[in-house]
Amino acid sequence: MQTEMELKDDLLWGAGEIAAEIGRNERSTYHLLERGELPAVKVCGRWVASKAKLRMYFAGEQPA
Repeated sequence: MQTEMELKDDLLWGAGEIAAEIGRNERSTYHLLERGELPAVKVCGRWVASKAKLRMYFAGEQPA
């Protein structure tokens, strides 16, 4: 089980942070997010993604 600190470190807030993690520009990442092509959710109007889930997604693994 992850600690609260580990969970906070795993989260990416906003299309900019997500884009930096996946190596894309913010605009193309935003479009991927809006089309539901990335494992992320909107929280209070802001995109939030897990680093671990993004890495699993790009590795072709199914997140738990």
